[in-house]
Amino acid sequence: MNFLKTSATALTSILAGLAMMSAASAETFRLSHNTGDTTTWHRGAEKFNELVKAATGDEMDIRIFPNAQLSGGDQMRQAEMVGRGAIEFVITSAINVTPLEPQMAVFSLPYLYSSYEDVDATVDGAPGDAMKEIMLKHNIVVLAWGENGFREVTNSQRPITKPEDLAGLKMRVAGPMYIDVMNALGANPQQMQWTETFTALQQGVVDGQENPVGAVIIPQRVYEVQKYLTTWKYSYDPVFLGVSKQLWDSWDAETQEKMQAAATEAMAYQKQITREDTDKGLDTLRENGMEIYEPTAEELQAFRDATQPAFDTWADRVGTDLVQTFQDAIAAN
Repeated sequence: MNFLKTSATALTSILAGLAMMSAASAETFRLSHNTGDTTTWHRGAEKFNELVKAATGDEMDIRIFPNAQLSGGDQMRQAEMVGRGAIEFVITSAINVTPLEPQMAVFSLPYLYSSYEDVDATVDGAPGDAMKEIMLKHNIVVLAWGENGFREVTNSQRPITKPEDLAGLKMRVAGPMYIDVMNALGANPQQMQWTETFTALQQGVVDGQENPVGAVIIPQRVYEVQKYLTTWKYSYDPVFLGVSKQLWDSWDAETQEKMQAAATEAMAYQKQITREDTDKGLDTLRENGMEIYEPTAEELQAFRDATQPAFDTWADRVGTDLVQTFQDAIAAN
């Protein structure tokens, strides 16, 4: 009896040791993203890891670092670090790579889009493929597009129903194009890392910010430090899952196929849950005490007219031919 017990114990130890050796032998890669671990960005990253592990028999593992930890909290540097191979994978949004590649701002031109159908016509069509080629010049392979979403404006001071209501408000923004947009609206834009924004809102360093409801405002609990939200849908921001070209080129065709399939499925999932969370988001925000203002078509036109100078400036900067490619895809939708 003691022999059997000893043998069983030994077998358990051997199996545990083999499991540890297997885990240790798994090739581990790092994935950095901008936001916290409750967001759809993070859930998409987790889905990607799950699918990669399943496809490779646990021979590959993706370790996820939220809040741009690997770039010292600087969300703008993540893509550049992937391009030079310092990080293997990134999930970031188009607007966050504009310091590296200004043409990525084309997705977020004010009032370019009016619906998800317009978005999908570009992201899933020829314009999206063209942007992948542009990012490849920076040694980043864009594996799949996901969604940050339409960016809505929040603040702690007053309802925003017309452009003049933004006058003088200190608004946190994510990138250079949004600085021009806020200047056109008479606001006082403050470019700031997302990791610093909640505290800045809490302490009144800034009055407001603009971000998508489902992907950021709800999971990051922005409603705890903001009272008013206006659904102006002024700018759309896609996210993408990218990999270092150096790493991509090191894999054989079979491994590339597995990674591509995992990325495509993971980001389709991320887009789906982002839209689901956005659909139910306004009710959630009302339940948490926010006042929601939904502009009429005429009121939205006033915002569109006010931001036209920023549109024109950035259309010239990214290239009018590229902008026309997007507009043609939207018109054909």
